[in-house]
Amino acid sequence: MEAPLWTAAEAAAATGGTAIGDWSVTGLSIDTRSLEAGELFVALKDVRDGHDFVAQALEKGAGAALVSHHPEGVAQDAPLLIVTDVVGALEDLGRAARARSNAKVVGITGSVGKTSTKEMLRTVLQRQGRTHAAEKSFNNHWGVPITLAQMPQDTEFAVVEIGMSNPGEIAPLTTLATPDVALITTVAAAHMAAFKNIEGIATEKASIFSALKPGGVAIYNNDLETTPILAAAAKDSGGTPVTFGKTPGSDYRLEQLSLSANATVMKANAKGQEVLFKLSQPAPHFALNALGVLAVVDALGADIGLAASDLAHWAPPAGRGNKEVIQLDSAEAAMSIELIDDAFNANPVSLAAALEVLAASVPVNGVGKIGKGRRIAILGDMLELGPDEIAIHQGFSTHPAIAELNLIHCAGPRMQHLWQALPPEKRGEYAETADALVARAHQLLDAGDVVLVKGSKGSYVSRIASAIRKLGR
Repeated sequence: MEAPLWTAAEAAAATGGTAIGDWSVTGLSIDTRSLEAGELFVALKDVRDGHDFVAQALEKGAGAALVSHHPEGVAQDAPLLIVTDVVGALEDLGRAARARSNAKVVGITGSVGKTSTKEMLRTVLQRQGRTHAAEKSFNNHWGVPITLAQMPQDTEFAVVEIGMSNPGEIAPLTTLATPDVALITTVAAAHMAAFKNIEGIATEKASIFSALKPGGVAIYNNDLETTPILAAAAKDSGGTPVTFGKTPGSDYRLEQLSLSANATVMKANAKGQEVLFKLSQPAPHFALNALGVLAVVDALGADIGLAASDLAHWAPPAGRGNKEVIQLDSAEAAMSIELIDDAFNANPVSLAAALEVLAASVPVNGVGKIGKGRRIAILGDMLELGPDEIAIHQGFSTHPAIAELNLIHCAGPRMQHLWQALPPEKRGEYAETADALVARAHQLLDAGDVVLVKGSKGSYVSRIASAIRKLGR
């Protein structure tokens, strides 16, 4: 039988709330659609007030509900934890979970690669000890305390993703997590609408070092223009600074990378020790993150050699560069296309990396109506880039990878500027919205093609990826 995550008495003590009933819960949920029996339903207020769904949560088998008042339509003896403020109580649970556990906690932030790096760490650490990490990209003011509050007491390694969209968000979340090891994957022009310049973003990212546990380790990318900002914050933290990158003198230096159709193989110098490792997909943009993972493993005192081997078991999360073969004819395997679904999000760094992956892909000739496989990109807007967004989009027309592509289809008012700047022979279709291209997905592709779908979440190009997937037989 699964041990309870929280009992009524423990949760009440952690939050200062009042527990109704003698209950226990095995997890937390903020959504009745995904809630599982035995979980604590947290009645947060967002577009809708979570209190309106407490009765439904209890009917679905929730072990209890965290609320700020007794909701209408809920029995007086229903299992509840009544607190003054639900968000504050959620933070209290996260803080208490961190305090009662002997787990070594890793905090991860960065403009690109937080979730992928979290999943890499989960993959390698769970083979060396009891490992906890959020199943989703839970990295905001709700997600971080939920991740911590979900942590079983016997956890040995915990991985906490910490994100931001505005200044001042990372430090308080880091204070909750008090990481033993903190990692900054990179600093790039993402969320520029909320910052004056990239130095401001670097300063915000660097605040993850501000609440390191005494004796902690601050790991950061050594290849950036803003590396001096990260280095200064690492030094000020009182922790041990550790660098990774391609730059000479990095503690963990990437020395060699080779790309094939199905793998990325790397050689690195890890504090004087040669390490070979690979990823089981052509993903050069994940190489430095993988190296950062090895630096984290080493800092935790875990086995870096075993981790280097186990990185091959990792695959990108859905929508973050996954490769899929879509078979168009059930009777003929060769009648297929390869889909690179990278539609979860986009910024200049991740778009450049995705275009390089597409440029290195190998289409198949001799099949389909055209008979010549093509490299095709379907691109949606990159959002939150600030006042330079038009120039940034337009500038990709001269990216070296574009020369290797056959067609680029674009959706959205920002991507229109890239589309207009492309050489005419590479200019595919343009539409104001992703939905306008969804209906034409079957006409944009042919057997033998490799197609990349990439854009910010708010551009909805994920709908195009779904439409391509539905072409399969």
